[in-house]
Amino acid sequence: MTPFRLRLAVDMDEVLADAFSAQRAWFRKTCGYEWTDAELRGRRFRDLVSPEDHAAMEAMLHQGDFFASLAVIPGAQDAISALCETCEVFITTAAMEYPASCAPKFAWLREHFPCISPLNVVFCGDKSILAADVMIDDNLRHFRRFQGQGVLFTAPHNALETWSPRADNWQDVLTIVDQIDGDR
Repeated sequence: MTPFRLRLAVDMDEVLADAFSAQRAWFRKTCGYEWTDAELRGRRFRDLVSPEDHAAMEAMLHQGDFFASLAVIPGAQDAISALCETCEVFITTAAMEYPASCAPKFAWLREHFPCISPLNVVFCGDKSILAADVMIDDNLRHFRRFQGQGVLFTAPHNALETWSPRADNWQDVLTIVDQIDGDR
């Protein structure tokens, strides 16, 4: 009999891949926006830019290549490697919002997270379809109909949201997952 392994659904953008910093840099370079960290706390870029600049960002995201060269969130690689030893880890990204991002995202995952099987990569829209024990995500909307335990990964846009458990970094994720696994 195979021992029970906790099944984790792990988001990509703002959890594994630092899309926020890349978007912030794009807005600075392309549109001249300069924001302090305090100005960005609890807000989304679309709330801070003109409709035209937001549309330009959306057009760039829909091309897909933006997702190919994002920086890895600090600690993610070591944490995912450790989690793969004890859990079933699936990368679950709402890529259908930007369908052209699928190939760049997949290539990025293969480069930075070789421990993740290609069979454990899920490109989806509505994440409520996922059958996992724990979902690690930066967006509360994905927890609304999810049947497992959501773990909110802190990002500037969700800094003012109230949710527990919340992980501020990958060490927090490891601690939370260990606690959830121990409680089963």
